[in-house]
Amino acid sequence: MSGQKNIVITLGLALSVSLIASVVSVLMASCYYSRHQFDLLNVICSEVAQQEPEAERIISAALKEYTKGNLDGLEEGSVLSTLGYEMSDFPGSVSGQNVLFAATGFMTGILLLLFTFLYRNKKEAIRIRSLAAYLEQVNMGKAVILSVSGEDDFSKLEDEIYKTVTFLYQTKEAAVQAKNDFAQNLSNIAHQIKTPITAISLSVQMMKQGLEDNARVAQATGNIDIYSRKEAGFPFMYLEQMRKQLSRLAHLEEALLVLSRIDAGTLLLQKDKVDVYTLLVLAADNLEELLVSSCVSVDIPELGEMLIIADLDWTMEAMMNLMKNCMEHNPGGMIHCTYAQNPLYTEILIWDEGEGFAKEDIPHLFERFYRGQNASEGGIGIGLALSKEMIERQNGTIRAVNKPGGGALFEIRFYSH
Repeated sequence: MSGQKNIVITLGLALSVSLIASVVSVLMASCYYSRHQFDLLNVICSEVAQQEPEAERIISAALKEYTKGNLDGLEEGSVLSTLGYEMSDFPGSVSGQNVLFAATGFMTGILLLLFTFLYRNKKEAIRIRSLAAYLEQVNMGKAVILSVSGEDDFSKLEDEIYKTVTFLYQTKEAAVQAKNDFAQNLSNIAHQIKTPITAISLSVQMMKQGLEDNARVAQATGNIDIYSRKEAGFPFMYLEQMRKQLSRLAHLEEALLVLSRIDAGTLLLQKDKVDVYTLLVLAADNLEELLVSSCVSVDIPELGEMLIIADLDWTMEAMMNLMKNCMEHNPGGMIHCTYAQNPLYTEILIWDEGEGFAKEDIPHLFERFYRGQNASEGGIGIGLALSKEMIERQNGTIRAVNKPGGGALFEIRFYSH
């Protein structure tokens, strides 16, 4: 709170406490002086009664008229008490006025104290709402400089909050910069890998072409005994292995480029209306060659038009990675797909008939470059991570579980809002 507000509250507290203390002091002084008055009058009446015994009747009559005939209580050794009077009989209306004034002053002090506390609570509530509004602006990334006034505890809290927010902004900027640098380095590495991959691929093609030409020449000239059939097959076998590894490196290079675009925030996703059935069918069609070679079929029921807002190409890529994962762990089996829609989200389920995920692998399945216990030999551990990135960037969620009856299940949800 500001200095002016602190002065108002301090003065209010001081006045209310002083007023209450004054009321209590006045009541105590009134009681003391009433007793003193009673004792003084008692001494005077005693002296008069001793000097003039007949005067006692006159004194009694006068006191009865003054006190209106109150004769309650006796006090031993006191002339007034012997005559039937008490100390409370003598202040009369003055005592009632003192009590009235004291009660009025006490209530005024209480009200002033209550007003002071209400005023303080109101000001604190205003400060709290202001601070809450500032924190809301911070959460929305629209925070401005926090103006700190005064030197009270609330101002110290505001100052510490502002320091913390400033530090968090600096940390966030540093983290974003580090992430951008990492994405840029990843992109550079991917581009650097691409050049030797292309050169090696050309060399492998030329070697394969040369071996095929030599074989044709040998067959045409009749020098087929130079190498036995077994020996002649060795170069082609090695070249095929090199081709597979080059294909794997090319896939890794493409994945690194996609990851770098995702991390840098340069991967733009379209927001179109996409039919779920069409999405799943296109994903399965693009995997047809692999599915046929693995003797795996895909079951996609047509359940009517259900639309989601998504990027068709990248969402199809995500579904392909999920189907491919099911295919690799379910050779010769079937991949099942189903989908449903409600006012909150559209749910897509993809599962296989295999053994399912290893229990210890489930928490790490969507981590980049993580390869589970039953991962395929040619995988690089990036497909599921990319699927997760694509789905979550389109207001969706994905999780992997094992079906109770066996098989791995992917549960995808695209939320409407």
